[in-house]
Amino acid sequence: MTEATVRANETTVPVMPCVSAAETLEFYRALGFEVTYEQTRPYLYLALEWSGFALHFGTPPKNIDPSREDTGGCLVMVDDVAPYHAEFTRALRAAYGKVPAKGRPRITRFRPGASRFTVVDPSGNSIIFIRRDEPAELEYGGSKSLAGLARALDNARIFSEFKNDDRTALRILTTALRRHGPDAAPVDLARTLATLIELATALEETDGVAEWRRRLTALDLTDAERHRAVEGLRTAEDLRLRHTGTDIGG
Repeated sequence: MTEATVRANETTVPVMPCVSAAETLEFYRALGFEVTYEQTRPYLYLALEWSGFALHFGTPPKNIDPSREDTGGCLVMVDDVAPYHAEFTRALRAAYGKVPAKGRPRITRFRPGASRFTVVDPSGNSIIFIRRDEPAELEYGGSKSLAGLARALDNARIFSEFKNDDRTALRILTTALRRHGPDAAPVDLARTLATLIELATALEETDGVAEWRRRLTALDLTDAERHRAVEGLRTAEDLRLRHTGTDIGG
């Protein structure tokens, strides 16, 4: 008798908790997913597909708290994350008239060159899209090859992109601006101010935004330097400040 052999052609499908079938279906349909199976009785089970992968959802455990956003998760490894983020933001804007970036559901921001982004669904599950060649190690504290505001910006990027922790990123840059701002190169100062505006606006903690914007506008920068300062941040449309009606690139 010939012994069976394992062949490397497996397919894994995550099954995540679902607090509300209606909200889950609405959100994933808005993203462009196809519902391939839908059952709510005698127990909940949903199956959805998009492109080449599937997500399944089942009955959640008791006392689950979606606000903690530790319900469940899935890693989606891809060659390039940018097209996925672009497709999802296009679909969300078409469905909702905006791209949800706060609360649940939402999609995290994406900067050119970034290696990941996260979709957080209504149940608090995180679907994390990761570039296959993403660096295996992170330098918390910022790259040792950098100094001052440049190093703080790199550290804030890690917390924002890899930990989905905009609040810590905001705190890092606020402290760094106070410590290194007076001696910083104008472009680094502009990048820090622009990033602070973006983070504070996303968090809806805009007490310092007016002052940061005033300082950014007052900097003596060339057009190329100003473009570099805001490059990789959200588009002018998404960066628009609610209380001024203007954007940081203005």
